[in-house]
Amino acid sequence: GELFSLLARNLSLFILSSSSQKEPKKKQQLSICNKLCYAVGGAPYQVTGCALGFFLQIYLLDVAQVNPFPASIILFVGRAWETFTDPLVGFCISKSSWTRLGRLMPWIIFSTPLAIITYFLIWFVPDFPQGQELWYLLFYCLFETLVTCFHVPYSALTMFISTEQSERDSATAYRMTVEVLGTVLGTAIQGQIVGQANAPCLQYLNGSAVASESANRTYSTSSLRETQNAYLLAAGVIASIYVICAVILTLGVREQREPYETQQAEPMSFFRGLRQVMSHGPYIKLIAGFLFTSLAFMLVEGNFALFCTYTLGFRNEFQNLLLAIMLSATFTIPIWQWFLTRFGKKTAVYFGISSAVPFLILVALMESNLIVTYVVAIAAGISVAAAFLLPWSMLPDVIDDFHLKQPHSHGTEPIFFSFYVFFTKFASGVSLGISTLSLDFAGYKTRGCSQPASVKFTLKMLVTMAPIVLILLGLLLFKLYPIDEEKRRQNKKALQALRDEASSSGYSDTDSTELASIL
Repeated sequence: GELFSLLARNLSLFILSSSSQKEPKKKQQLSICNKLCYAVGGAPYQVTGCALGFFLQIYLLDVAQVNPFPASIILFVGRAWETFTDPLVGFCISKSSWTRLGRLMPWIIFSTPLAIITYFLIWFVPDFPQGQELWYLLFYCLFETLVTCFHVPYSALTMFISTEQSERDSATAYRMTVEVLGTVLGTAIQGQIVGQANAPCLQYLNGSAVASESANRTYSTSSLRETQNAYLLAAGVIASIYVICAVILTLGVREQREPYETQQAEPMSFFRGLRQVMSHGPYIKLIAGFLFTSLAFMLVEGNFALFCTYTLGFRNEFQNLLLAIMLSATFTIPIWQWFLTRFGKKTAVYFGISSAVPFLILVALMESNLIVTYVVAIAAGISVAAAFLLPWSMLPDVIDDFHLKQPHSHGTEPIFFSFYVFFTKFASGVSLGISTLSLDFAGYKTRGCSQPASVKFTLKMLVTMAPIVLILLGLLLFKLYPIDEEKRRQNKKALQALRDEASSSGYSDTDSTELASIL
């Protein structure tokens, strides 16, 4: 009796407060300027990550002249530390309180100057020969920590730029376009400025390495210094881009708080929030599906240079092929945004991710042909665009569904995003380990001008057949993902009712909290 009485009383207040409004509440829309400012914030992570991913190894070996074993330790520990920092930063953000700048923006603002300093020092060769390994390990881990302090709150910011699903999806499409451009920009800047740092290949005769004629010379101290300065110049340019993007993001985006979030008196503990997040079925199914598809694309990404160099024989075309893929992805992201709006996100996943399979099969079967390889690279960019866009577009839907099922659990957005990034980087680490071990067993020759047939076959399997199997497994898992377009529409209406109820002046705090529980 009390329950129905309370429900009737609150619904009566809701009807009265609604009818007293002369005009209906307008849909909250983001301007194109707001979306562009938000999208620009995604470039720093991609630009720096691309430069480090493609060039840090050759820099440590040939420019900083670190021995191979310590260099592998630096790269492995740095990748492992990067994975660990995501949930750690997510925990710290979840304990943060709201300020005049918001809850996420202070992390972005204060981490930026420290991040660019540590990034620049990664590419600086210290004068002391002893302890260089510790220098690079320290600043690599520090930079990964600081860039995580930028990227995790930026990713969670998706939920706080608008309460409208369509506006968040549109902003995510802008963001993915800029992030793909950031990848292209990072590759182009680093590749053009430090192109002279490429190490000469070695001919292996009877198990011993002999330098080829093009490499039969010694670099003078001045030429090595010029190469070091080229890396510093590239680091300075990329650091400047980082700062400019952070400033645009800070000035052009306003972090908005959900109306119903203010009703919660005490913030939820991190571990309680983590238990609730990890027990949310749609979230687990989403990250499981994208874990397999991400692993597939990262296998291709991690072995693409070696595959082009040794299996296809295009040693000098790697950067151009990568540029073709990323430009194709950039131009097709708006098409995928239209597609998911028109046909739904699950349909876009099936079409977008699976579109890579025919081209991977073609690469596996065809002979080395540069023109065909460029055609396949442009076509592969279409699937890469879907892989960039769809995870970040679907994650807010999962969080909305969680808010409806757990109406008093607020402040969990950083946990959702940080652990998704964690699993993505976990996939990256797994792909790196699988690739390295496979090539080692196949008899890979370091810096060789050519490789044994077993290595070429292994590279072909890592770039074609293994990703195909992983993509198919990921798509099978997506069949279990429960949030389709009908479910999204229902969640949108329910959330809007909850927001209207929270912002209505006709309710007391106690009544509105009780009604939220009933809903």
